[in-house]
Amino acid sequence: MSINELKKEYKTKKNEIESRLTEFKKLEEVEQQKELLFCILTPQSNAKRCWEAVEQISQIKSTDKGEINNILKTKTRFHNNKTNYLIETKKAWNNIKQNLSNPNIKELRNWLADNVKGYGLKEASHFLRNIGKSNNEIAILDRHILKNLKEQNIIRDTKIKSRKDYLKKEQKYLDFAKSINIRADALDLLLWSKENGEIFK
Repeated sequence: MSINELKKEYKTKKNEIESRLTEFKKLEEVEQQKELLFCILTPQSNAKRCWEAVEQISQIKSTDKGEINNILKTKTRFHNNKTNYLIETKKAWNNIKQNLSNPNIKELRNWLADNVKGYGLKEASHFLRNIGKSNNEIAILDRHILKNLKEQNIIRDTKIKSRKDYLKKEQKYLDFAKSINIRADALDLLLWSKENGEIFK
């Protein structure tokens, strides 16, 4: 897809994308917690099925490992590890919530990547975008983003080799978004919808 085609598609989807980004900013605490868990589940898994799992898990009153594991078994890859990550993260919510007030977005993202089990820079960025706190300062370098960056000859390869490599590619994404006059958060939803046919999260 050429840049002109990308801009044209953005015009047709702009209202829906902006509406979605506004929704993220208005989430209540319980919904923010669900987004935190959702971003643990998404690596190498189908996003819609991961959200279904989160909705089911949110109905469980206790943090019963067996129940959670049974739900994840049919919804996501690496369900055993992700079960453990979910249980630990649910217990750590109060500490995580306190840190969300940090106005330095990149510092907050790095803290989440280092302190939430199952998170790296991508998952931490995804969570912050999904609760309306990314402020167009960070990027979710998922497969669809990397693939599109390569198609535009902005990056040479689609593999993330290290944290340093992530940050380098992230800056290229942010610069690209600025150059085509589409905010970084909006561009992510646009490219995701281009690959999957809908605006999701």
